[in-house]
Amino acid sequence: MKIIISPAKKMNCNTDEIAYKALPTFLERANTLKEYLKSLPLSELKDLFACNEKIAELNYDRYQNMDLEKGLTPALLAYEGIQYQYMAPQVFTDSQWKYVEENLRILSGFYGILRPLDGVVPYRLEMQAKLKSGFCNNLYEFWNDKLYQELVAEDNLILNLASKEYSKAIEPFLDKNTNFITCIFGTLVEGKLKVKATEAKMARGEMVRYLASENINDIEAIKNFNGLGFEYSEEYSNEKELVFIKGIN
Repeated sequence: MKIIISPAKKMNCNTDEIAYKALPTFLERANTLKEYLKSLPLSELKDLFACNEKIAELNYDRYQNMDLEKGLTPALLAYEGIQYQYMAPQVFTDSQWKYVEENLRILSGFYGILRPLDGVVPYRLEMQAKLKSGFCNNLYEFWNDKLYQELVAEDNLILNLASKEYSKAIEPFLDKNTNFITCIFGTLVEGKLKVKATEAKMARGEMVRYLASENINDIEAIKNFNGLGFEYSEEYSNEKELVFIKGIN
């Protein structure tokens, strides 16, 4: 089973705790993006990232000085978003690290796809960024089916814990040989399932921690997850969606 998750915007550089294991699979293509982003003036980067002046300046400086083979942090420790806070990889046991290294993959607009111990540097580039250049019209076109092919080369069961922005880089290429199952975390409001973004990010992180703790590799066992008050709902689930509802009991 391969589990896919989204990256986070906020990143850190941590070269002290755990050493990175390898360079990212698509490093050459990441270098292509780096050189293009490095060529853009600050004003264009600000528009591309849809961010404030301070964040634009930080990332402008990053790209001007970026070396994708130096000062590297293991990918799973580099991201600081809510999902990663609830996953808490900083306190993983050796067996949990072994599990995620085998099963977990991070989708990235910049790096394409990352294993947990791949060495990365802080960057900013969301998959949905309107990056139009001489070599692509957007990042979905730039990566095309490369991320999907990398996933299914290893496994034909994919557990989707990524946001729609990132799962869109995989879903168009699915074929009959791939079992692609999405986890949905929501709350019932007047009989309708509502997904709250922050709660969903928290639950995705908890789910990864649960899967790694229990060494889970089959769909039935995933249904036993009950972190943060979520419970599996047979009624709302189907063969392609595992729905977990908060406070149903």
